[in-house]
Amino acid sequence: MTDILRRGTTARYSDSVTHAGVVYLVEVPASEDSDIRQQTRETLASIERQLTEAGSGKGRVLMATIYLTDMADYAGMNEVWDAWLPAGSAPSRACVRVAGLARPGWRVEIALTAAVG
Repeated sequence: MTDILRRGTTARYSDSVTHAGVVYLVEVPASEDSDIRQQTRETLASIERQLTEAGSGKGRVLMATIYLTDMADYAGMNEVWDAWLPAGSAPSRACVRVAGLARPGWRVEIALTAAVG
């Protein structure tokens, strides 16, 4: 049986969970009053830290689900995403418009899985 490793665990969530060579995580922006490009940069910087801590990296992302509160932000988010992702390592990805996120000023939330090792 493979162990489950949880990092940054609170009563409600863990920053990341690793199991069977895959890390699972969800990140949100640090700010609530920034534009989509800045919020996406903040979210991806946090994801990159979590991936590194888990023994993975942005070139090992397997699947991403991106939640946007406004599809008018799609191009700006993609501009930052495309610059962040290493060439040739695009994961399976979905982008979904949602009515809202946990904080009123958040414009983006990203859930992803990545290979560890």
